[in-house]
Amino acid sequence: MIKSISAVWLPVEDMPRALKFYGDTLGLKVTEHDDDWSEIELDGQLIGLNAKPSESPSGDGGALIAFRPDGELEDEVTRLKDAGVEFTGDISEHAWGRIAPFKDPDGNDLQLYTPPKAA
Repeated sequence: MIKSISAVWLPVEDMPRALKFYGDTLGLKVTEHDDDWSEIELDGQLIGLNAKPSESPSGDGGALIAFRPDGELEDEVTRLKDAGVEFTGDISEHAWGRIAPFKDPDGNDLQLYTPPKAA
């Protein structure tokens, strides 16, 4: 079963403009920022702003919700596949965690995410 939403991130074209809007205009707490990635914290929820050139608000790579499974990532992938969910890629390993990408019935990008295990 799904435990919680781990993060939501949005593609942005202009990071300084996005930070001004989310931080100054909306008054949200900016917890991390650089040219490619910034994080906003709201009531324990992470909102990421992603300025990578491969993503844009008007094309592929739009908004994404990362769900954190309640248990092992592989078990949740199996459960969802058994329920008919089609994954768009295999589980991938990154320095910042593991992901398994899939889409909702309308084609919105979703993923399962688990943070890296403590060493």
